[in-house]
Amino acid sequence: SQFFRCRNSYCRLGVLPLEYFSNNSVFVCCRYVMERRWFEQWKEFVENGDQNSSSFPGQIDNSELFEDLDSYHLKERLVENEDFVLVPAEAWHKLLAWYGIVDGQPPLERKVVDLPSTLKVEVYPVEIFLCLHSNMENVITAQFSHSRSRHDVCLCAESIQRAMCQGFSVPPGSECRLWMKSSDSSCERLRNVHMSVLDACLSSGMTVIMETRNADGTWPSSRPQIMNSVEDQDSYRGQPGVCGLTNLGNTCFMNSALQCLSNTPPLTEYFLRSSYLEELNFTNPLGMKGEIAEAYADVIKQMWSGRHYSVVPRVFKTKVGHFASQFLGYQQHDSQELLSFLLDGLHEDLNRVKNKEYIELRDAEGRPDQEVAEEAWRNHRRRNDSVIVDTFHGLFKSTLVCPECHKVSVTFDPFCYLSVPLPVSKERVMEVFFVSLDPYAKPVQHRVVVPKAGKVSDLCSALSEMTNVPPSQMVVADVFNHRFYKIYNADESLSCILDRDDIFVYELSVQKEEQEEHVLLALYLRERSHYRDYGSGSSSYGTSLFGHPLLLSVPRSSCSHEELYNLFLRSLDQTEPLGGANANCTDNVNPLDSSRVTDTSSGPAAEQTQQPCETTEEENEEDKQEEACSPSPPANEQPAKRRACRKRRKTLFTIQAVNSNGTTERGVGEGGTQPYVAIDWDPEMKKRFYNENEAEKYMKHSSMEVPQQQTTVQLQECIELFTTVETLEEENPWYCPVCKKHQLATKKLDLWSLPEVLIIHLKRFSYTKFTREKLDSIVEFPLRDLDFSGCLLRKNRSREEPPSRYDLIAVSNHYGGLRDGHYTSYARNKDNGQWYYFDDSKVTYASEDQIVTNAAYVLFYHRQDKLRKPTLPSPITSPASSTEPASDITSCNDDDAELGATSYLTMETD
Repeated sequence: SQFFRCRNSYCRLGVLPLEYFSNNSVFVCCRYVMERRWFEQWKEFVENGDQNSSSFPGQIDNSELFEDLDSYHLKERLVENEDFVLVPAEAWHKLLAWYGIVDGQPPLERKVVDLPSTLKVEVYPVEIFLCLHSNMENVITAQFSHSRSRHDVCLCAESIQRAMCQGFSVPPGSECRLWMKSSDSSCERLRNVHMSVLDACLSSGMTVIMETRNADGTWPSSRPQIMNSVEDQDSYRGQPGVCGLTNLGNTCFMNSALQCLSNTPPLTEYFLRSSYLEELNFTNPLGMKGEIAEAYADVIKQMWSGRHYSVVPRVFKTKVGHFASQFLGYQQHDSQELLSFLLDGLHEDLNRVKNKEYIELRDAEGRPDQEVAEEAWRNHRRRNDSVIVDTFHGLFKSTLVCPECHKVSVTFDPFCYLSVPLPVSKERVMEVFFVSLDPYAKPVQHRVVVPKAGKVSDLCSALSEMTNVPPSQMVVADVFNHRFYKIYNADESLSCILDRDDIFVYELSVQKEEQEEHVLLALYLRERSHYRDYGSGSSSYGTSLFGHPLLLSVPRSSCSHEELYNLFLRSLDQTEPLGGANANCTDNVNPLDSSRVTDTSSGPAAEQTQQPCETTEEENEEDKQEEACSPSPPANEQPAKRRACRKRRKTLFTIQAVNSNGTTERGVGEGGTQPYVAIDWDPEMKKRFYNENEAEKYMKHSSMEVPQQQTTVQLQECIELFTTVETLEEENPWYCPVCKKHQLATKKLDLWSLPEVLIIHLKRFSYTKFTREKLDSIVEFPLRDLDFSGCLLRKNRSREEPPSRYDLIAVSNHYGGLRDGHYTSYARNKDNGQWYYFDDSKVTYASEDQIVTNAAYVLFYHRQDKLRKPTLPSPITSPASSTEPASDITSCNDDDAELGATSYLTMETD
């Protein structure tokens, strides 16, 4: 019976080439190696038909294929059809059932490897060496297949990790990672343990090293830099999560965002449980090959190990810069921008959807909102399924209305955070200095309220109400470094003027409609510094600007040197309070300093200060002409005295034509109509007659005494403003499918469903075509019971749906302005419920009354039904109320923190 069973099943047993089965849909994923002589004897036995023939093969025997019968290791360089044959699995199992196998011999099962260009039976599997990072001398040898089969998990790189955990008795649940070491001693990380041995480029002779994560969240091979002193690294035990982050140079924006995410319970617990290891997506073209997720996991596990004062996130910073070039280097950035990139990167690295299908989006077309919303959410989850979607994604309704055909387009779009605008005031408070024509009045600082979108003329009008000077007699200028940075026209926008600019408003002697016969002259003050040019044998001098510049309206007919000199002398006395007595000279010019220049007409004082002056023939001739022209000169007015006054005036300063920078022109004009002149003081004369300290003084108007009201808005107002109707900008029109053209449609956003953790970004930085500013308004946001029930468009919710009340868990703060600033964060620890203040590597206790400030920038809210009670008692039972954080919890010397590794870093300037 056995004979006939074999004979009739001969072809069916698969004694045919491999190509026959692959071409006839009988392909199976494995073959069995058999010793060729036994197989040939079996064929002869079957073909002869003699049941008692001496060709009966007996038990299957592969002894000739092994080097020895102890290890059953295959001989090297065996040749198919000479030393062995390959039979399909079905044939092997039939033969094994009929004849059995010699005791002790293992079946030689081999996989069929799907190579890029052919199918091949893997007679010799990959033989690699396995060892632990902690003990490289203890090596075991193992064999693995190249197979690409996704259904055979034993053939993927994960099987190597399981074999190593079993062979080296690694405790269950330990987080491990593998490194491939080739013959040239270079090591490469084996990130995706789910890929086949072939795809991992493992070959015979290679060594695979496994390391397990340390208890403090670090890896043995990383040598991480932490901010504990060496002696404290092993002994320090702190509250998990209460850990600072070192500032690597303007990286406070990154530290603030990381601290907020670190204190988001569902995300942190997901990484602490190592759930991410099973969901790393290495094939997503939109992801970062799992590297961002792994780098973030390393930071979180170190921060929550409770064994570090502070962690140095250098590897994470490097990974972020590698995948997002805008964060390369050490410039200042925005914490919300980093947060947006990080959430998107984590989502794509952990996306459970390996192959995203194409889904055509549909408009509502009059369908009920509930139906359209459910369809949109299903479509979103078909392409996006990750812990980020589970935790942070919600849904809002977008309604567009065409202004021409009134076509209404309704879509439901997912969101990861809400960027809500702040109510912007239409008015602006400006501080300016008013320079009057009053001979002895100091500049007066005023605080005026002007339209934010107004013009310079509006500033003059507002100031006119305080000074009673007509706006037409005012000129506005920006003064910087003793010179005019800009002189504004009346029709220029106030958005050109920044709050930090020093703005001076000058009163003119005539109104603007009369200024055609006048010249607006800009006057600079300079001090000469003598030096000798030994090459030419002549003396020359350099100059340096000082004091406040002046703007004067000068008649075109009075621009002679003498008249300008007299005008400047009077202007200096009226704008720089340097004297008040009058000298009885012919032109009645006020001396600059009454304490030094005295009356030259008569009296002891005149005798004490009068100095003999040498006169030239030209001056004597001028005196004679003046006597002839004067009908009745005063009796006490002698030509010599007039000469003395003129001589003294000429030695106070000289006049030079200059450019707008205050440097002397040398026959080259600037092409503009605004003339600039400078008066150059001799250092000795300046010291005698110019009181620089007095000249810098100014008065404060009563408007400066009124405290500025800090603008306060409610978070609810910001959310309502987010959901109001707006018109699209010209740069972002909407294509109307009915009109067949782009339209500036009206757009309205409504909240439909909210996530477990809601991130609210307060849009403090305002950028328009005309203005750039940071809004420092205080946004009053609740720490508990933030209720969105009135904001959700979907009013009727089932009992199974989650509530819409949230509690605050973290805040990212920004201090400073547009060009510079510093980021910190407040966060509530998930384990003990205590609030902490994180300022880079420094961590302090915080009380709840400190959290709401005008620096709040990004808010993190956790839905109440997902909140859990703290598992540990709070370290502060009743935190003291204060305006500053309490005592330090984690702080240390940054010089010791990096163990000498950061000497090349720049100091933080943000």
